[in-house]
Amino acid sequence: MAGTGGGRRAPITLEDVAREAGVSRATASRALIGSDTVSTPARERARAVAARLGYAPDPLARALAAGTGTRLVVAVAGPDPTVLDDAYTGRVVNAAAAVGDRAGVGVSLQWLPLDRPAGLDRIAADRSVHGLVLVNATNGLLARVPRSLRGRVVSIGVGSRDVPAVDIDNAGGAATMVAHLIGTGRRRIAMITGPRWLPCTSRMVEAYRATLREAGLPARVVPGGFAAEDGLVGARRALRRWPDTDAVLAVCDAVALGAIAALRELGVRVPGDVAVTGFDDVPMAAWGEPALTTATHPVRTIATTAATAVLGGEAVPPQTWYPSELVLRASA
Repeated sequence: MAGTGGGRRAPITLEDVAREAGVSRATASRALIGSDTVSTPARERARAVAARLGYAPDPLARALAAGTGTRLVVAVAGPDPTVLDDAYTGRVVNAAAAVGDRAGVGVSLQWLPLDRPAGLDRIAADRSVHGLVLVNATNGLLARVPRSLRGRVVSIGVGSRDVPAVDIDNAGGAATMVAHLIGTGRRRIAMITGPRWLPCTSRMVEAYRATLREAGLPARVVPGGFAAEDGLVGARRALRRWPDTDAVLAVCDAVALGAIAALRELGVRVPGDVAVTGFDDVPMAAWGEPALTTATHPVRTIATTAATAVLGGEAVPPQTWYPSELVLRASA
């Protein structure tokens, strides 16, 4: 091979391999990605020449030729791009990136607007996309998943007939939490819910209502979200509407911590007057004052399972739920 002015050898190209092996460039390309359309002698000859010359195919070109793509997209649905700033999103991306690294696939993060599902069509048409992990899916978005993505998309949250789901058993976790509150003598339990547009949070609300109904106790539901501000507003609203409330079940730890701050402002003792519980067991939960009673949420395990299923290309169950365990601390 001709050298450069500095004495360095020029990189070996696919054309070099094809010429040395006596085959066309297209045949050499198909041989090196393992295509069955190439005859065995030609395939073996091209591979032997590539090994002898030290040819290293460009990962992007190879993936595009094979139709496998070079990146895993984590698409987070939401009404605005601030959903990408949530700590939960970061944990999902970190876990997916670890899986992708082992598979030689990069990971990219994308906002998926609730009112513009055409973003799914763009993902499906992008040949660089190996597969999709869909976060915060709604039933409407699931119905719009293109046929070409089926078999290489997994949802974290709710799923559909064509899109398998992996998530936390938040219904079981909520039922356990309510039962704990009832067992400690609480009888007037309010719940600050997640955003109404996100269907996976409705499982917690249904479990909360069912557990109270079985105990013959009333449900007190306050709409909310996932931010501490939602806890501040929700707790104030609950106490204004039901001054005798003796417990608050929050949809997540951030909301619970916001609720505790609101109760403190109102002169309400936690847990003396009102018990407060969260969900997720984020690191901050153990360091609050009082430390927060909550439930586990193995986000890394869930995201790892979803990314592995997408990159592995194997059939997975329609639904995979991970259990949530009660974490007892001082707040309830």
